[in-house]
Amino acid sequence: MSAIKKYFLLSLLLMSFSGYAQNTINNYKYVLVPEKFSFLKQENQYNLNALTKKLLDDKGFTVYYDNTDLPEEIANNKCKALTLDILGKSTMFSTNLTLLLKDCKGAVLFKGKEGKSREKEYDISYTNALREAFTSLNDLPYAYTPATSVQEEVKTVTVTVTPPPPPIQTPVKTVTTEKVEINGTLYAQATATGYQLIDTSPKIVFTLLKTSVPDYFIATNGNVNGIVFKKNENWFFDYYKNDQLVSEKLSVKF
Repeated sequence: MSAIKKYFLLSLLLMSFSGYAQNTINNYKYVLVPEKFSFLKQENQYNLNALTKKLLDDKGFTVYYDNTDLPEEIANNKCKALTLDILGKSTMFSTNLTLLLKDCKGAVLFKGKEGKSREKEYDISYTNALREAFTSLNDLPYAYTPATSVQEEVKTVTVTVTPPPPPIQTPVKTVTTEKVEINGTLYAQATATGYQLIDTSPKIVFTLLKTSVPDYFIATNGNVNGIVFKKNENWFFDYYKNDQLVSEKLSVKF
């Protein structure tokens, strides 16, 4: 990596993580469920809304229908609750459902895998597809942890990159790469700007910011900044330590 590129990357990382904070589904105790999904014609059709509420209850959330009398804590501040939405897409051959959890501003904090069913009976097909859609949420560790009082702040910073002076001719130093493998699977939670990777504690291990390149993220683990990217179906976290490139192999489940 050239000196200019390295300087620009460090400037970009500092800009991206300045004053940065994010909520996760672990910061929410409550979830609001609609009594009628937009892709169905009736309230609780095929018992889908009641089943959704039960599955969220089983996960550990406190769940209410969105058009019922709400506790004063939520009624006075809807931002204390997540809103559940389900995307429905059915064909003559299958029923497909996708689970979304959004904050009060509409930002998607969690998007599950698509649940599918090929059963011909609608009530069975929707039930099976919904249960499969919930598997990715069930696999994700959840423990209610109230958010801190630090207000989320987004800063716009203009960075002027000045090329360094011509380097003094010195003997070329060979840059070696230290390869490290991190044990344990990390689980990806979608955020408004990318993902965060958590362990089974659950604890946030990495915060990832999207770039214009697919499978390529600006990343921090709280101690060092670098990049997380996918190479040959494997994920890596690359950063510099004492002028040496360190590449850590990650096990990530999206």
